[in-house]
Amino acid sequence: MPDTDLSGLGRDARHLRLDTFVRLRWLAITGQSAAVVGAQFGLGLPLPFGWCFLVIATSSWLNLALRIRFPASYRLSDDSAALLLAFDIVQLAALLFLTGGLQNPFSLLFLAPVLISATALPPERTLALGLLAVGLATLLALVHRPLPWFADGRIELPFLYVSGVWTAILLGTAFTGVYAWRVAEETRLLAQALAATELVLAREQHLSQLDGLAAAAAHELGTPLGTIMVVTKELIRQLGPTASPAVAEDLDLLREQVDRCRGILGKLTSLDGDGAGFLETVTFSHLVEELVAPQRGLGAVLDVASTGDGPEPACRRNPGVMFGLANILDNAVDFAEARVSVEGHWGPERVWIEIRDDGPGFSSEVLLRAGEPYVTTRSHDRQQSGGTVGAGLGLGLFIAKTLIERSGAQLTLMNVSAPDAHGAVVRISWARHIFERGAVPRHSPELNIRTPLPPRDAVPI
Repeated sequence: MPDTDLSGLGRDARHLRLDTFVRLRWLAITGQSAAVVGAQFGLGLPLPFGWCFLVIATSSWLNLALRIRFPASYRLSDDSAALLLAFDIVQLAALLFLTGGLQNPFSLLFLAPVLISATALPPERTLALGLLAVGLATLLALVHRPLPWFADGRIELPFLYVSGVWTAILLGTAFTGVYAWRVAEETRLLAQALAATELVLAREQHLSQLDGLAAAAAHELGTPLGTIMVVTKELIRQLGPTASPAVAEDLDLLREQVDRCRGILGKLTSLDGDGAGFLETVTFSHLVEELVAPQRGLGAVLDVASTGDGPEPACRRNPGVMFGLANILDNAVDFAEARVSVEGHWGPERVWIEIRDDGPGFSSEVLLRAGEPYVTTRSHDRQQSGGTVGAGLGLGLFIAKTLIERSGAQLTLMNVSAPDAHGAVVRISWARHIFERGAVPRHSPELNIRTPLPPRDAVPI
């Protein structure tokens, strides 16, 4: 399965469709037209009606041109989207210039393009659009046409009031821009992390299916290979006494290779038939051993123990859970100074695995934000010393926690609290009935032993 560039995935997800901008602009055009018509004919205010509709018409022409030139599914680049939003700000400023500048109560609509940019564009573009909006608002505070009013008088609001509106636009732009960007960024990071989790889980499930494919292939190849073996034995029986040395050597080689193929297929066939239960179901102690086996001999000393009360539980093999547990154990081995302990225990009600190392322990940030994506593991000192775990995207713990908790487990992170010890502790706990859910019951060997027939049922051969 090829690697996936998650940063590129995030950039593509950030790009908005052109259709979204076009629809929003049609909504703005409708609102602006309704406001101008209502003020002119409903309230009887003396507006520069022609000029106002000329400004509104420029947005309509741009929308029509974009709709004709590009398909509805076209995704805009960051620069293109920023230019379209900048046009909206300039168009709104032109309309406000004709209708009273910042004295017009609709001047707060300067916040709308900045808010859209904060949710969809990088911070640099949002900052540029915010500065453009504030700059045009400053210009409108000083230069604008009179605010349209009734024919019997002219209204001129105090400059202090206009300054207050300008301040509101400035603060509103800053606050809403930062707040909207922060919320949207957290949503994007979580979506990217979940996408990475799905990719990892799909890869593990794909690998787990290879065993079944190998068993199926071995089953299908068994019949033709058996035929080849029968033909080979017949040839050896018929030609063996009279065959030339070259033919006899070829027959021996053919028989050896057939035996070799039978041995290989025998190993693959063990994944099917009677071995299917092993693939589907694994006991708790075997689960622990399968978890620690790849880590033996890699540096840290592994102390493994599996104990419990009552019969040992068994679970359905879950590639996602195994990947999550292996990720946590890899982390413990990487940060351990000398020793890692893996303890499994079961009881009548619960089953749990505890992974403990003697390393520096978890940093306070990880303990406070455990389970959130893009939080690098352990202390910053480890990252500065060249550790590889903290040098990634910080998705390892998030993926492990997500995959494990999907199985109904509870994952707890803590540091060793003993005064003369240090290290990190990860505890994964299941309710026993959840852990055993979907497991195939294992039959005892005694059930497969055939009992002799009673004397009265004996049949002569």
